[in-house]
Amino acid sequence: MNKTHYLIPLAAIPFTLTGCCHNNKEARPNVIFILSDDHTWQSIGAYGSLYESVDPTPNIDRLAEEGALFRNAFCTNSISGPSRASIITGKYSHANGFFKNVGAAPFDSTQITFPIMLHDHGYTTALFGKWHLESTPQGFDHYKIHVGQGQYWDPVWIEDGERYKDKGYATTLTADSALEWLESRDKEKPFCMLLHFKAPHRPWNPEPKYEHIYDNVTMPYPETFDDDYDTREQTAGNTEMTIEHHLTPGDLKVPAPEGLNAMEAKKWSTLGQKGEFWTPSDTLSGHALKQWKYQRYVKDYLATAKSVDDQVGRLMQYLKDNGLDENTIVIYCGDQGFYLGEHGWFDKRFMYEESMRMPFIVRWPEKIRGNTEILDLISNVDFAPTILGMCGVAPDKGMQGEDYSDLFSGKKKDHKQSIYYHYYEYPFWHHVQPHYGIRTERYKLIHFYYDIDVWEMYDIEKDPNELHNIYGDPEYAAVRDSLMQDLEARQVQYGDTGSLDEFRAMTDLKESDNK
Repeated sequence: MNKTHYLIPLAAIPFTLTGCCHNNKEARPNVIFILSDDHTWQSIGAYGSLYESVDPTPNIDRLAEEGALFRNAFCTNSISGPSRASIITGKYSHANGFFKNVGAAPFDSTQITFPIMLHDHGYTTALFGKWHLESTPQGFDHYKIHVGQGQYWDPVWIEDGERYKDKGYATTLTADSALEWLESRDKEKPFCMLLHFKAPHRPWNPEPKYEHIYDNVTMPYPETFDDDYDTREQTAGNTEMTIEHHLTPGDLKVPAPEGLNAMEAKKWSTLGQKGEFWTPSDTLSGHALKQWKYQRYVKDYLATAKSVDDQVGRLMQYLKDNGLDENTIVIYCGDQGFYLGEHGWFDKRFMYEESMRMPFIVRWPEKIRGNTEILDLISNVDFAPTILGMCGVAPDKGMQGEDYSDLFSGKKKDHKQSIYYHYYEYPFWHHVQPHYGIRTERYKLIHFYYDIDVWEMYDIEKDPNELHNIYGDPEYAAVRDSLMQDLEARQVQYGDTGSLDEFRAMTDLKESDNK
């Protein structure tokens, strides 16, 4: 396979994308944008999941079989709120103003987003599920969102400004609301619906029918499960998101010991968040204990994600039954990647591949042939312009991303050859150093800052697991210089040219933020 090819039709020759800019409003495509929290690409069967023997995502896989799967989609700040802000605005974190979850100002929801633009162009719009931007959604005819992170059972909703509590499992309730709206919407207009599941976010609570689905399965261990962080001690080796030490009894569903009062039991359930050591029994220790924790964690994660997959299947059946599946663009993605034991971790944040890479699948039978794979580098700031482009709407001039809708026709434009990244949140949570960098088709350059000054560089072709920092290797001096120039050019292009002191000021958490 020639990886420079931008469109790889596995089933047939690419079609021609015609009629994109529709004058007939009835012909304009509908849009359903499905976003799951922390659902990572390496847990999805279509991406070659390590867990494909248990068939974790049959309905999401079907989207890829009937549409286009992006192999090189990346986030620009691997954390939930900032990624969501970049997705809807088409702008980097420093430009849209929402660059960290903890201590950040609420998202300015009056700024231009793709739902606002589609609404202005005659679409009826709705939002369901996790918003996570600490502000009132704008540009929607109807919205029903979780309060903050939301909760799996009996969630509290804010529906068009009214707050109330519901009974049931959040994943199912979110899909229920979406399907009810599809039935009652203004059917004279095309629609854009954002369907945002809380799952499979921590603490990975499966619904009862899936709680024990993997009890008799031993899940495989990632190749880097026992990473020793050699050449990366100050960065990868200095986090608080290890499976070995930082998963809590609450994460692993371990009942509290008898005799604890309510306050003691609550404190016990969070042991591990700040590095406290604990063990569930006297019979497990060392590597065996680490493996036990991994099995508990990854089984709950996959079981929780399975309910999301169920609801995707339910939604697709509704579209088919109602004659909507041919001209409805269905997009599925996670808000960033996530660690399922790689490097011994859970969570995300790092610019390393498992957390920077996102699942991104687009199904649109009228325009996209099934089993299409796209290798072009694309980031979450490109999603908004691309969705607008598919709907025949010119992106807003303030959007920093690019319209990639031409890829579906095989008529490639001169798209960017590198992805810019900048992570800010520190020290909460998980003690991941702030860093920025650039990723090309083959190489990655990262600068960690704040209270350290560390550079890392990786040859992804030779070292796909990013175990060997080659920043100081003289054989790569010319490549390093080229990456440095590219990094500086991207920072100028996107307006992220502050000094390290300014970056520290953006990252710094005030005492009031920690309360």
